[in-house]
Amino acid sequence: MRRREFIRIVGLSAAWPLIAHAQGTLRSMPLVGAIWVGDAASPTSLALKNAFSQGLRDNGYIEGRNIQIEDRFAGSDLEALRVAAEQLVHLNVDVILAGGTSAALAAKRVTQTIPIVGVSMADPVADGLVGGLARPGGNVTGNTFIGPELGTKRFQLLKEVIPAAVRFAGLQQPKAYSERTMQYMVSELEDKARSAQTDFRVFNASHPDEFDSAFEAMVVWHAEALVTFPSAMFYANFKRIVDLASRHSIPTIYVFTEAVHAGGLMCYGADIADLSRLGAKYVAKILQGAKPADLPVEQPTKFQFVINARTVKALGLTMPATLLATADEVIE
Repeated sequence: MRRREFIRIVGLSAAWPLIAHAQGTLRSMPLVGAIWVGDAASPTSLALKNAFSQGLRDNGYIEGRNIQIEDRFAGSDLEALRVAAEQLVHLNVDVILAGGTSAALAAKRVTQTIPIVGVSMADPVADGLVGGLARPGGNVTGNTFIGPELGTKRFQLLKEVIPAAVRFAGLQQPKAYSERTMQYMVSELEDKARSAQTDFRVFNASHPDEFDSAFEAMVVWHAEALVTFPSAMFYANFKRIVDLASRHSIPTIYVFTEAVHAGGLMCYGADIADLSRLGAKYVAKILQGAKPADLPVEQPTKFQFVINARTVKALGLTMPATLLATADEVIE
């Protein structure tokens, strides 16, 4: 039996008692299924789940009292996302909360009727999740962190810190998003690097086990700086990336603040945990009768620029005063 089918069968078998309960009795409270990238005990998974729970409380829902949550943690395996989505559909949940584009895509592939709230989606239009941001038009809505559109901004910030650098690397997770979105991110950075008269090369890591080899390849190429691409898998495993960047002394800019608090150089992006909290608002609206097709996809209005001064010093860099003045937070 193929490994993929084995995982699917075992996973679904374990869920059958709950499935029977959900389908055989009238639920006394709504059931929401949540798909998270990462392991159940990881700090990022816990932070996102806690933020979502807080958002539910802000909207009048308390788990175990007037709402039930069925969590699925998919680790770093894209196939596991599909299995998780299938399980939640078989449980006949009222709403699916999908943490990230990959989870939202997995859910949309197995149901076009159950409402899906995607949080921290990249480009939901380009990725085929919604027909438009103002009017999604299907069974998916939620919010976006606009990650793909900020790559050139991150490049520019890193270039200001290391103006003499001419070899910039990019770390991406292949197939994290649609081919259109992935190509857009690469093309934008290639154009930006060309205009800055620098070389830019993409290095791939489809799984955390490939981080080491990706960084080793960067060292062989003599990379002087690194721009990380957005990825839910990268977010769930940010500490590994931070440690490798530190070990190889490669100045790196990240998409999320957690990496900088863990020792990364700097980041520029939306607050991912807060987007999880905000996703609960849409779950509440749907449970109260709203249709995903009519709920505009929310976009962040503020992006966090955070610098770790200790890492600046450890790398022997000098942070321009203009950047320090514009940073939302400087970790001393």
